[in-house]
Amino acid sequence: MSASPVPEEGPLEIIETTDTTWRFDRAFLQSPWMCIWGRGCQGIHAEPSEHLQQGCCSVGAELDGDDEAMNLAALAATLSPDRFQHHAEAASGGIFRDDQRRSTQVVNGACIFLNRPGFSGGAGCALHLAAQDCGESPIDWKPSVCWQLPIKVEWADRGDGGEIATVRRWKRSDWGDDEADMAWWCTEAPEAYGASAPVIDTLASELSAILHDPVSHDAVFVELRRRLSTDSTRPTD
Repeated sequence: MSASPVPEEGPLEIIETTDTTWRFDRAFLQSPWMCIWGRGCQGIHAEPSEHLQQGCCSVGAELDGDDEAMNLAALAATLSPDRFQHHAEAASGGIFRDDQRRSTQVVNGACIFLNRPGFSGGAGCALHLAAQDCGESPIDWKPSVCWQLPIKVEWADRGDGGEIATVRRWKRSDWGDDEADMAWWCTEAPEAYGASAPVIDTLASELSAILHDPVSHDAVFVELRRRLSTDSTRPTD
């Protein structure tokens, strides 16, 4: 599978709703980006570290409030030792980094839920694997920051009671102070642009979940997919 050039940030696709002005990085959504965890991903350490197979899990996962923390704790309690390598550590010290429950515990240099290469129950996220075992979507099991990556949504006040939401790729600079110590980041590496279909298709479930609205439901995602699939050369605002 050959790699494609890293797409440059281009014009934004605009979709207006009553409450939100959605702005989409169409170049990324039409690109062949794909997660290459375990297949060339160099991780986010100061040196390329493909052999660790940690991907972006080296710093643990930041959680989006109390509800997500409670849901994560409930799901973690269902994981069995044969599928969760750090089950003993979770039982003795918990899954959260501290009493604030705003991030997951880090064990031996990576998130407590990351099963390491060679683990008999399978390498990778224990939550992801358990969701698949149950025939459920990993979106419903994993912290939102984990299943949304490499998609990022930036929110801003629209000035009329509504909001502006910019949906784009997660950049190196989005890691804050950690970016200076990162030797590699997937959305900036051509090796990660080798999928046979565009992001709008390969990450359709994730994008649909991000854009889902209690009133319009999947209307924004359906319109976005229609535009990017059938009219990719139309001028945008």
